[in-house]
Amino acid sequence: MKFALDIKTTFRRNNKTAGFTLGSYGSYFKERDKDKNIQFPYSQYLGHFCLGIIYTRIDFNDDIEETEIYQVRKLLKESELPKKKIGERKVTTVKNLKSITSVIKDFDFFAAEKWKIASDKQGSGNTANIGSIIDIDDLKNGNGIFSKLGEKWFDEYWMNYGSVTMIRNGETIKITSLKDFLEFKGKTTLLKKIIPKTKIKKE
Repeated sequence: MKFALDIKTTFRRNNKTAGFTLGSYGSYFKERDKDKNIQFPYSQYLGHFCLGIIYTRIDFNDDIEETEIYQVRKLLKESELPKKKIGERKVTTVKNLKSITSVIKDFDFFAAEKWKIASDKQGSGNTANIGSIIDIDDLKNGNGIFSKLGEKWFDEYWMNYGSVTMIRNGETIKITSLKDFLEFKGKTTLLKKIIPKTKIKKE
């Protein structure tokens, strides 16, 4: 038995939203008996899971502070002298790792099947990646747009994303939303199963 696990990290935006890319919807996702860009063919995995890590970024008043170089005295070899500079950049020597200010904090961990936290939109503009939903509570609870429809609809939608077309107002358009896809398939009775996007109030 094989299970695929992707470890995904991202930072909170306005304390309520975060988002990931969930892998390609091309190549191995469509040709599931092939092993191009994947360790084993997609069809050999019993499940595709995401271990999500969400954190808060710490804002520094000084941009230079983010890129400051540290060396830890405890980690130096006995014969090794502390460096004062690396190139043109100054090196700060500290006693231990706790002395270094972390650039991230407040970690949240969750695990979910990929299809349960997927959206019907691309995760990035220039690559063929599936995007996740963005509400943090929905991510933790697996309340993605496909979560009541099932994995088969997730598979069929993303295998056909952007490649099938429909006529609307006399014009041919590419289908890039789950609502349009269900209408195209003649399954309008399933529209009520689409999980709506959570409305995020501006803080």
